[in-house]
Amino acid sequence: MSTVENTETQSSAASVRPAKRSVPDGLWLRCDACNATLFRKQVEQNLNVCPECGHHFYVPTASRICQLLDPDSFEEWFAEMSPSDPLGFSDRKPYRERLIDEQRKTGMRDACTVGRGYMRGRPLVFGMTDSAFIMGSMGSVVGEKLTRAVEKATELKLPLVIVSGSGGGARMHEGIVSLMQMGKVSAALARFRKARGLFISVLTNPTMGGVAASFASLGDVTIAEPKALIGFAGPRVVFQTCKIELPEGFQTSEFLLKHGFVDRIVHRAELRTELARIIDYCGG
Repeated sequence: MSTVENTETQSSAASVRPAKRSVPDGLWLRCDACNATLFRKQVEQNLNVCPECGHHFYVPTASRICQLLDPDSFEEWFAEMSPSDPLGFSDRKPYRERLIDEQRKTGMRDACTVGRGYMRGRPLVFGMTDSAFIMGSMGSVVGEKLTRAVEKATELKLPLVIVSGSGGGARMHEGIVSLMQMGKVSAALARFRKARGLFISVLTNPTMGGVAASFASLGDVTIAEPKALIGFAGPRVVFQTCKIELPEGFQTSEFLLKHGFVDRIVHRAELRTELARIIDYCGG
């Protein structure tokens, strides 16, 4: 065989050789706690909990509703509410643009979802703040939705469960309009308690700032997921302000349980059953 023929044969073989198959993006993820490389689908089937160390990953609102409430039982309230821009605020980008970007990214109008549903056959009012939307910070829509949900729970004489996942406090983009929501929701909860309503507060990672300083800490029963970050200012801010070494595990669920801030730490796999049990026990 001539050199030309040999070259043509090699070229022909190369042209029919199958291309290398690459691993699809997003197939694997790394655990923030133990650094294990995990098959994403396995983690999702495990309620977004690391099968190696039990680390609780973030859960979006839609998945949380599926985990906690009976199938197809959730009726969302006030879904049409959207935030405004009362200050014309702008930092790295105008607030209006930031809202549009967040809405496109998350598929949510704002960080809070509320409505009525059933949990193991028990009717209740359910609310949730989602850290994916501007860190779950408490703007006017978040405060208004929560307040209306509390008032509906009072009117319907139903137990109230709010799952908090907010790494931000009052949303600075809305100024005092945002800050006043802390007092507004707390006042609604005071009226709910006076009407002998049951409020169960569920704290997830993270629950910080104005959310932790208002409604999230006002539950008749307060439950936390394992190793959630819970507090007002973050550990770095506290250290820089006080200039003292903080206790080990400061602002974790376990630390707060030891010091009486939360009533119980519940693994995500047991949360639905535990909430239903508390509602039955308290006659909610």
